[in-house]
Amino acid sequence: MFDYSPSPTLLTDRIILVTGAGDGIGRAAAKSFAAHGATVILLGRTIRKLEAVYDEIEQAGYSQPAIYPMNLETASPNDYENLSDTLETEFGQLSGLLHNAGLLGTLTPLEHYDVKLWYQVMQVNLNAPFLLTQTCLGLMKRAHDASIVFTIADVGRKGRAYWGAYSVSKFAIEGMMQVLADELEANTTIRVNSINPGAVRTAMRTAAYPGKDPMTVPPPEAIMPLYLYLMGPDSREVNGQTLSVNSNKLSVNKLA
Repeated sequence: MFDYSPSPTLLTDRIILVTGAGDGIGRAAAKSFAAHGATVILLGRTIRKLEAVYDEIEQAGYSQPAIYPMNLETASPNDYENLSDTLETEFGQLSGLLHNAGLLGTLTPLEHYDVKLWYQVMQVNLNAPFLLTQTCLGLMKRAHDASIVFTIADVGRKGRAYWGAYSVSKFAIEGMMQVLADELEANTTIRVNSINPGAVRTAMRTAAYPGKDPMTVPPPEAIMPLYLYLMGPDSREVNGQTLSVNSNKLSVNKLA
């Protein structure tokens, strides 16, 4: 497990946007960021879940979060521009962006994969992170130092039968992370990395492995040290890398 002990004030004065913030890893990350001083923007499609996370953060006495309901599956480019305009008006800049929202799709051979579902998975897992990142880059350039974190998966590093659109989208996300990291490294203070969370107790994993006991894998809260590390200033020199919660070492695909 990634070993890191963050300062309680690690993220003080930072504005961090978390997608898929209503449940699972997104929920845990939002609460963890807030607990370490950040103002968190909770983005997701289910208002009820976002409101529950909002209440938990507020009741804990952390910095007041914000809620931004958004369905990444149906959002248009104009919707992302509206989001950026709102963030600029309310906050003026953005220190962190965690791409956590994801859609599993179905486990089936590519030969039989439903085309409509393929497009849905790609929209949420690949197109949405691209559009959101693109529209937020201007705000992130205003921050003293900023961090973009993408979420990948084992099946996005080595293809496995039947994982279809989900696997392909995660391969693409890692490629986008590397391209963006290389583009931003020379002339901005924005760093770009990805996290492979491994096996975590989430609704998505339960759906993917219905025959396995979810209690045999750690809860999302257990993997937060890595998320805090990449969002905080201690990772300022880390760029273009994929980190795994199951290792104390950075992965091999460091950019030259």
